[in-house]
Amino acid sequence: MEKFSTLKIGNTFVSTTSISKKELEEYLRFSRIKNAMFEIDSGKNKDRVVSGRAIISRMEGEFTRLRQIYGNYIVLYGIDGDEEWKNRQARFLRPVYTDQVIRLKFTISDKRDIDDEFGVIGVDFEATFEDGELVLISKKNLYRIKKDPPSNL
Repeated sequence: MEKFSTLKIGNTFVSTTSISKKELEEYLRFSRIKNAMFEIDSGKNKDRVVSGRAIISRMEGEFTRLRQIYGNYIVLYGIDGDEEWKNRQARFLRPVYTDQVIRLKFTISDKRDIDDEFGVIGVDFEATFEDGELVLISKKNLYRIKKDPPSNL
């Protein structure tokens, strides 16, 4: 596990993931999204388009599970976005379908102190297909992180 003190701007971590049809259905039920695109199910075992928010939620989950991050007390603090995008946060460039594998890249883009106990890290998310085609960019996902995590994990 990397502690706040050892995380550096530019550190990059990678993972892969996919979202199954069952996981998408659970997410849509939980989030209560009402959108015909996600409600149409042909009854056939076809892959379905995954909600962009579901992808970002999965990316955040995968970030917190990284061996370099897990064990820290960390919570989503906000999303500042990119100044070059007029502070917009995310761009969805290609649809992702259920069971489609995506490669995730997390880059530390900001780091600052809040006080003696906590700091903030900014993390840029990037998702690509296995062939390198860019799917999603999400900038400045901010996390409040305890500087000295518990030692019992």
